[in-house]
Amino acid sequence: MPAKKQIQRLAFYSIFVALGVMGLKFVAWWVTGSVALYSDALESIVNVIAASAAFWAIRVSHKPADADHPHGHHKAEYFSAVLEGVLIVLAALLIIAEAWSALLSPRLFDEPALGLGINAAAAIVNAVWAYILIRAGRAERSPALVADGRHIMTDVVTSAGVIVGLLAALATGWAVLDPLLAVVVALNILWQGWKVIAQSVQGLMDVAADSEDTQKIRDIISTNSKGALEVHDLKTRIAGRATFIEFHLVVDSGMTVGESHRICDRVEEALKAEIPSVRVIIHVEPDDEAKLPPGTTAVPFA
Repeated sequence: MPAKKQIQRLAFYSIFVALGVMGLKFVAWWVTGSVALYSDALESIVNVIAASAAFWAIRVSHKPADADHPHGHHKAEYFSAVLEGVLIVLAALLIIAEAWSALLSPRLFDEPALGLGINAAAAIVNAVWAYILIRAGRAERSPALVADGRHIMTDVVTSAGVIVGLLAALATGWAVLDPLLAVVVALNILWQGWKVIAQSVQGLMDVAADSEDTQKIRDIISTNSKGALEVHDLKTRIAGRATFIEFHLVVDSGMTVGESHRICDRVEEALKAEIPSVRVIIHVEPDDEAKLPPGTTAVPFA
């Protein structure tokens, strides 16, 4: 299946998975009356909204370039991730408000075995789906899919903590552990929401490729630019799935336009073969623009 269709299909299925998990968690809360389980269920509402936003953003990001967006719509996914981060923070504040009320009159919850069992089943479903989303999102460089998967994985950790904490409350008889646990859940959600927002803002600000990818780009250019003298002013930026690369290629001043163009084509094709959704801009310069002395076997970088 083409990567575009696979990403959109996963994003679409995420909405229904989130709805199913939300239903299970609200049943667990209804059965027990636990504030901690209520906080876990409340976060699942955010998952549904976030999954819907991610599906919209991914569809927009796959639209082809047009007159108003000549470089494409790749950054739409970052808006979804920012929205998801804001919703996570909102859910955390609502949980804290509910937990505060429960702290004033703590009580042990009802039907613990059934409620915790239902919540555990929802956590298992979430864990499997989060793994699928993160793996596919990284492979296809989809920020929205990765953000959705990480948020769901946070939900899994939250659910696990809630289950362990409520078991401790049952074992000790300390009813206050239930609302206290809800506060811990809320603080963890706040931290995760902040990280999602920070990462998405970095993407909106045209962050450069990381050091590993940059070195890979340099190696590809050097290997495939035989006939050129030097490369300098290499710049990269990431926009969703797309990687934008631009650099100056120095050639002998006596080289024809056709010969230098063939070198550029060779480099560009090599980059496209190794890096998905890459956009390449090469500025050809004569040898008097070189920044390094000649004499190296590989094409050097200034």
